[in-house]
Amino acid sequence: MTAAKTARNRAKPSSPREKSAPATGLRQRKREATQERLTRAAMALFLQRGFEATTIDDIAAAAEVSRRSFFHYFASKEDAVYAWQEDIAASLTEEVAARPASESMLTAAENAIAAATKRLDPSEALAMARLKRDNPILQARDQLKYERLERALAQGLARRTNRKSEKLRARLVAMIATGAMRVGGEVWVTEDAREKPEAFVKRMFDAIRGILK
Repeated sequence: MTAAKTARNRAKPSSPREKSAPATGLRQRKREATQERLTRAAMALFLQRGFEATTIDDIAAAAEVSRRSFFHYFASKEDAVYAWQEDIAASLTEEVAARPASESMLTAAENAIAAATKRLDPSEALAMARLKRDNPILQARDQLKYERLERALAQGLARRTNRKSEKLRARLVAMIATGAMRVGGEVWVTEDAREKPEAFVKRMFDAIRGILK
């Protein structure tokens, strides 16, 4: 490339997309920061006052945004409860894909779940689990969460093989693993979270292997 051509390239005006990229990134970061502030405010109020006693106006005021702004991020109080978990399905899929091909589906599922749980704050997870346990509305939403997790886990496991015959196995392993997460979570709360989440995951899968023998 000649010096003149290089100079022309450097002087070439940026496209509208190139100009807007930094601004878009800044807007997205601000949006994520506001959503995080709303989520944290909602969690703190729910745990302090209870779910039913906390209003959307309370959450908006604690996060220092308007009621209208709240609805830019969440359609309801229930959505705010689950905002902190919304990426777990994607995280599980990524963790499964990262597992060595030599691992069985069940082992890959176990290790992926254990890796995902390491990202959780145990005290926060325990408090939120108790909140959901004591509220029928939140319990119903919890079932939807597990359905999404099961689908995501099945998809992640199925991608580990190109054989169609393995897709059924992937769905069954995902069903077993998700059931272990649901039952294990209930037991973990009942036992007052005495074990680290990843250690408890191992205990659950050891029990599953014992049953399958």
